[in-house]
Amino acid sequence: MSRIPSRRTLLAGASATAAATLLGACDRLGNVEWFRRTLKTGEDANMFVQRLLLTERSLAPEYTAADISPWFKPNGTEDPPDKAYKALARRKFADYHLEIGGLVEAPFSLSLAELRALPSRTQITRHDCVEGWSCIGQWTGVPLANLLTRARLKPAARYIVFHCADTMEQASPLEGGDDPETTEPEAAPTGANPNMTRRPAGAEDRRDSGKGEDTASGDDGTAPIRFYESIDLVDAFHPQTILAYALNGETLPIANGAPLRLRLERNLGYKQAKYVMRIEVVASFADIGQGKGGYWEDQGYAWYAGI
Repeated sequence: MSRIPSRRTLLAGASATAAATLLGACDRLGNVEWFRRTLKTGEDANMFVQRLLLTERSLAPEYTAADISPWFKPNGTEDPPDKAYKALARRKFADYHLEIGGLVEAPFSLSLAELRALPSRTQITRHDCVEGWSCIGQWTGVPLANLLTRARLKPAARYIVFHCADTMEQASPLEGGDDPETTEPEAAPTGANPNMTRRPAGAEDRRDSGKGEDTASGDDGTAPIRFYESIDLVDAFHPQTILAYALNGETLPIANGAPLRLRLERNLGYKQAKYVMRIEVVASFADIGQGKGGYWEDQGYAWYAGI
């Protein structure tokens, strides 16, 4: 008997197909104003339909331990080259602190040990990549809602921005984790920032600021462009939105985002920010990066990636 596909499967397949089609047409249409307006309209419609069909607390499917994938494929960066990150990793993140600030009444920071001591949530969920692959893993972490509640958002707060440790590379793939030393570089995404440079995996970034800010200049006068992502308050306060520090019962590996990564289970994989260093609560992300709400969004991908 054939199995009727679930709504999530249909949406994920449709999203992946649509993304592949759009990526193939970027060179021809990416700079056409009417096409950009059409894409934005489609993104808004996608968010409207999902929010209409699902309640704010509707859960993504959760699985059993028997469903966990033998290997959870890394996506995007696998080993940030930044000096500050490598210094943290060498000490097993003993000196790491997550900073939470912006439009909050009570900004604070927490060490990894302090985060682990907070009430946690464990969930077995499926990661769906825009490229078409999926993996199931067990994640344990701190519910983001708990941290935001502690920080006490100001009335103007609208979005949560995740600032990450990894300086992005011009020819880095969207997801998939290929080794840049052995793989032919892919073409840079349309609109990629020319200040980004490709470096071999494991090489330290000499343009590091020492603290994670995007203010330090390197030998060529350029500043590092680090990964960032943003979500709205609906997704931020969803019960399955966590900052994960463990995968499959073990300490989160560096390739999968250590010491802390976002799990946003009702969204595609490129929204799942890794190497999270700082959380900023904002009224608008127009002045962050190129103003589209995330690193990949700045390259042309949809800000809303719900499935």
